[in-house]
Amino acid sequence: MSTDARVTVMIGVYNGGRYLGEAIESVLAQTRPVHELIVVDDGSTDDSGAIAESYGVPVRCIRQERGGMAASRNRAVREATGDFFAFLDADDRFPPEKLERQLAVFDADPELDVVYGHVTEFLSPDLDDEARALLRAPNQDLPWPTPNLMLVKRDAFFRVGPFSTDLKVGIGVGAVPPIVVLERRLHAENNGIREREFKPQYLHVLKAALDRRRVAGDDADRMVTDPGQSPEG
Repeated sequence: MSTDARVTVMIGVYNGGRYLGEAIESVLAQTRPVHELIVVDDGSTDDSGAIAESYGVPVRCIRQERGGMAASRNRAVREATGDFFAFLDADDRFPPEKLERQLAVFDADPELDVVYGHVTEFLSPDLDDEARALLRAPNQDLPWPTPNLMLVKRDAFFRVGPFSTDLKVGIGVGAVPPIVVLERRLHAENNGIREREFKPQYLHVLKAALDRRRVAGDDADRMVTDPGQSPEG
């Protein structure tokens, strides 16, 4: 499977030019090359779009009016041509072997629809001492089943449906092997920190995911993971 599989990686960005280049380069440095990288500039007023466009093939930049993370991911999905989908936030990085190791999990169990993994966090090097003091200590090698860790089969993604644009948080559904597949940057503007007030919406997301699974007729033995167990704590 992994030899011929085409992987599309998608990044939604809003005023993330400071870190976007590093995120893009982590995708292009994969030991298992990507088929395409789609960057959706979600109404940025900084140089995010220009940074993405500067890379050329296989990076493709799409610009749209501000719609939020779910809207930018859904736009990228509509443009994606890969057999597998992966998602990355503009301020994070993929370890070099992320795709290779996740595809190996699919090879070992072809019945899987989605593979997540573990996250390792790091303090952004550009933080000064005062800013560092305001952030908690990074988590290391922690299971975290959320969209920006997953590698999902194209057909499985479309059985579940697009990301919700009404809710600002997501849910993980699938297998979580003990492999690090995301390096998450901690800085003053992390989405998880900004969106703390939306934590109660997790229950609504869980119900929505279960409803989608009933409609899609997924196997009863698939795992549903509580998204409240995130590194934000």
